[in-house]
Amino acid sequence: MPGTSRNFDWASWEPEIRATLLFVIRDGQVLLIRKLRGLGAGKINGPGGKLDPGETPLECAVRETREEVGVVATGVEQAGELSFQWVDDTPSLFCTVFRATGCVGEPISTDEAIPIWADLDAVPYAEMWPDDRLWFPHLLAGRPFRARCVLDGDRLLDAVTESG
Repeated sequence: MPGTSRNFDWASWEPEIRATLLFVIRDGQVLLIRKLRGLGAGKINGPGGKLDPGETPLECAVRETREEVGVVATGVEQAGELSFQWVDDTPSLFCTVFRATGCVGEPISTDEAIPIWADLDAVPYAEMWPDDRLWFPHLLAGRPFRARCVLDGDRLLDAVTESG
C-alpha cells in the first residue's frame, strides 16, 4: 500500500499507464463528457485516453477527443499534469491535461461518451472524480498545475496540488 501522497515516494514513481485529457473552453463553457466505459465509466470528465505506441500526448489528446465526441480541438496547449496511484490493483496513471480554445464541428454522442457543455460557473463536480475540485479551477483560470493523488477506488485518500 503506497500510503498518502505526502509520504509516498513520487520521485521514483513510474506510472503503468500514460494518458491524456482535453478540455475545450469557449464562450463561457467547457466541453465535458459522461464516460460510458472504461476507468471512470458513469462519471463526468474530459475527452481523453491512453497513448498509442509512438504517439505524443498532444496527438493522443486530439485523437481521443475526435474519437469520443467527433470534434477536432483547436488552439490546444498543455495545461497540467496528473499522477494517480491507487491502493488497490487499479493501474497507476500519469495524465497530461490539455486546454483548447475551440473546436471544429459540433460534439456528438458515441459509444464511448456523451458530450456536455457546462457553464464555467456550474461545473458538475459532484459527478466528477473527487480530485477534480482541486486542480480543475487552475485549468479554468489558465494556471499551469500538477496534482499527485492517492485513491482507493473512486475515493480520494490524499492529494497534493501545485500551481505555477
